Amino acid sequence: MSAAPTSTVAVQAAGVSKVFNEGLANEVTALQDIDLSVREGEFVSLIGPSGCGKSTLLRVIADLTHPTQGTIEVAGMPAAAAREQQRYGMAFQQAALFDWRTVRRNVELPLELQGWSKDRRQARAMELLEMVQLADFASHRPWELSGGMQQRVAIARSLAVDPPLLLMDEPFGALDEMTRERMQNELLRIREETGKSIIFVTHSIPEAVYLSDRVVVMSPRPGRITHVVPVDLGPRNEDTREADAFFDAVTAVREALRGHGGGTVRAKAGEV
Repeated sequence: MSAAPTSTVAVQAAGVSKVFNEGLANEVTALQDIDLSVREGEFVSLIGPSGCGKSTLLRVIADLTHPTQGTIEVAGMPAAAAREQQRYGMAFQQAALFDWRTVRRNVELPLELQGWSKDRRQARAMELLEMVQLADFASHRPWELSGGMQQRVAIARSLAVDPPLLLMDEPFGALDEMTRERMQNELLRIREETGKSIIFVTHSIPEAVYLSDRVVVMSPRPGRITHVVPVDLGPRNEDTREADAFFDAVTAVREALRGHGGGTVRAKAGEV
């Protein structure tokens, strides 16, 4: 893992609630009273039952949907301003690449939208493809790549404008187990090289533990933060998955999901 994060706050959520179809018969409270701080350079995973609001919280942070109550700050500014200034990058479960564009031109897309010159954006795209070890595939089309390779292109694209924050919504969920483990190591390598803050949504307890500095556990809908499990495993490698400390942290997260407190830190306002 990278050096300990600084005290600078990358994301601050205060009293965030989200109600869909408010006031209607089909009203749904997706999030309730979310208080969360993510430090600069920190890797935080969100985990909880299906439908608990993990992805909704990620979308609120990204200003893709607005909270019904509460406030979100990203990089010290309101979420809307952070979105306009592209202060974060996003990666989803599906790579969402454009088949009619080459791999390089997919990575270039955010830069093209920002008005970068052709030479400058090509150079930046190749730099990122080198980072994710896909420079040799720059001229290929996405459909010529494996699922894991496509996700590496999507991660490269999310890094194009060099945002300080990555928001990742189950980016490895559709991959086979071996590819998923390789992608986890790839993500940790990229994080080590770039120092990005990362908020990562997953349904996999081992994945959350292997990747994270802290695992944030959410309740069934309406989604609340019930526990925060700190993870201190040192630098991750293949031996990490066999270490007693790894299994202890997996057990702590599993117990938190079951509503027990063993080995966890209970979430309180201002402490997560």
